[in-house]
Parts: sequence; C-alpha cells; structure tokens
Amino acid sequence: MENFKAFMKRKNIEISLKRYGIDALGAMAQGLFCSLLIGTIINTLGTLFHIGFLTATVATIAGTDYTVGGLTMAMSGPAMAVAIGYALQCPPMVLFSLVAVGFASNALGGAGGPLAVLFVAIITAEVGKMVSGETKVDILVTPLVTVGVGVFFSWLLAPALGKLAMMVGTFIMWATDLQPFLMGILVSVVVGIALTLPISSAAICAALGLTGLAGGAAVAGCCAQMVGFAVMSFKENRWGGLVSQGIGTSMLQMPNIVRNPRVWIAPTVASAITGPIATCVFHLQMNGPAIDSGMGTCGLCGQIGVFQGWLADIEAGKMAAITGTDWLGLILISFVLPAVLAPLINMFCRKKGWVKDGDLTLGPVRAKEETSEEIQAQGAQPAEA
Repeated sequence: MENFKAFMKRKNIEISLKRYGIDALGAMAQGLFCSLLIGTIINTLGTLFHIGFLTATVATIAGTDYTVGGLTMAMSGPAMAVAIGYALQCPPMVLFSLVAVGFASNALGGAGGPLAVLFVAIITAEVGKMVSGETKVDILVTPLVTVGVGVFFSWLLAPALGKLAMMVGTFIMWATDLQPFLMGILVSVVVGIALTLPISSAAICAALGLTGLAGGAAVAGCCAQMVGFAVMSFKENRWGGLVSQGIGTSMLQMPNIVRNPRVWIAPTVASAITGPIATCVFHLQMNGPAIDSGMGTCGLCGQIGVFQGWLADIEAGKMAAITGTDWLGLILISFVLPAVLAPLINMFCRKKGWVKDGDLTLGPVRAKEETSEEIQAQGAQPAEA
C-alpha cells in the first residue's frame, strides 16, 4: 500500500473532489467556451452583420460544409478533453493524446457529450499519467495506451453518460415548464450558487443540456449573483470590482463568503426573486447553447445566448419577431433587478449587524488596506531608544 501511495504521488495523481470537481470541471468549461461558445458567437456575428468570410464555407468534410465558427464548434470535444488534461497536469504526450479521446467521447455521448468527456477524460488522463515515462519506448507506449484506454471508455461509458445527462436535463426542463414558479426559484438559486462556488455552473448547464425556460431561470440566478455582488460591494471595490465581478465572476467573493457566509444572503435571495419573474412573467428562455445558461453576465454570454435563441426561433418559425417585452425582460432580469434587489436586501442585513463595512472587499483591495494599516500602526509606535 505504501508503495502504491508513493507511486501515485510520484505520478501526481490525486483522487479528490477539488481536483476532479473543481479543477477539472472548471477547465472543461473553459475548453467548451473556447470552442462551442466562441464558434457559436462567430456564426452569430457573421449572420447578423452579413460578414462574408464568417458565413462562407471554408471546408467540406464527409459531405458537411463548415464555416469558421462551425469548425470551431466541431472541436468542442477535443478542447474540453485537453483542458481537463491540463488541469490534471498531464505530461505533454498524454495531453496531446487526449485530443482523440475528447472527440470520441463527445461524439458517442451525443447531446450529453460534455458529461461523457468529463468522466472519460479524467479516467484516461490518470491512466496516461501512470504509464508516462515508465518505458524506454515512451513515445509509442504513452499515446497508444492513452488513446486506447480513452476510446475504450468512450465506447463503454459515453452513450450511457450522455443519456443520463440528457434525462436529468430533460426532467429539469419538464419540471420547470410544469411548475415555472417553484422550479424558477430552485433552478435560479442552485445554478447561481454554483456560479459563485469554485465549480463551473457553465459546465453543469452544458453537461445537462439545460435550455428553454429552465435555462432562462439559470441565467437569472447567475446574473443575480454577479451583478448583485458587483453593485452591493461598489463602496468597497469601486469600478474595478464592479467590472471584475459584473462581467467577470462573482467567484471572487468566495474568500469573503468563507469569512462571513451572511454576505451571500442578498444575492441568493435576489436570485430566488428574479428566477420566477423570469419564468412566470417574461417567459425568458435560453434557446442558445446550453453553456450560456450558466454564464450569467460573464462576457455578456448569457445575454448573447438568449439573443441567439431568439434568432434561431425566428428562423424556425417559432417566433415572429423580437418584441420590446422580450428586450425589457432580458434587461430587467440580467441587470436592473439584481442591481436594485441585492443592495436593498444587503441593507437589511447590515442593519441586522450580519454584514459590516469591509466584508465585501476583494482580495487585492483588502491586501492593500491591510498593508496600509500595518504601515500606520508601525508609524504610530514610539521609536526605540
């Protein structure tokens, strides 16, 4: 047993929730962002603004025409697998071999491909790390074992994992359509919390294929966290904090949440309010890429995804045109309501003494303030004789 533990340590294999549930999942979302999401945005920009080189066919493979965005989207499986391998600190030859594994698992996983890629890539990466550098013909053994194991597990697990993910996602979407008020609250709160935690709400939504009304509730929850934290902490973090949290990520507040969990009350309650408003009042739906459901206002991806869904619905004849009510709902749910509700709820928390000045200060600002306080304290000390 001790020899095995030493071997695992030497191979940098750490079986833990942090490495697989946080590092790998977060990296997968980045890989998905840089392939599927960016490709979708490129296609949308090309279609919307009639940009010829973005809408033209640049390659025809097996009878299928691909645009620049189409090629980018087609590489989502390899991108996710390589991103996961990078997070797991794979040696180069293992990392490069994951390209084929990601393609296989994503293709065999169908609509639930991202979940299949997550599991298969983790297993394959760790097996690849075990054999890497162990033979004199490493250049042959490592890629052969990595690709072989990856394709085998893709064949064995990906179809079932893909179906499972789609069943869960379909159930959530069905339940939200059936009970938009209660599920609007539940989905909004849960996905919003996941966005602020050091896990990936985007990867979760992508893995479950969360779109439609449930996707709209997820967008509402994410926006409530990001815009809510950004606005209610403006006094402490000013414009830098507003931008970094409002368009970046509310995950920056995690150290403060650990110090005082009550700072999380305001944006979470705000998400419980905006979620059912999104589902019951404005019928906000995410019919763009499922990953956008878990992005919120990060790079405005949530809003771009909703807009892409509108265009797709118009093209499919499901929607006549984008109305003023559609735009009003998107703006209120994404920006206005979180910016108003979270500070108001936080004001109540402050009156109760649950939150005080400085509790929402972000790391760099906090460190700067603490350094200034130390300097002042040293300056106040009497000089030694």
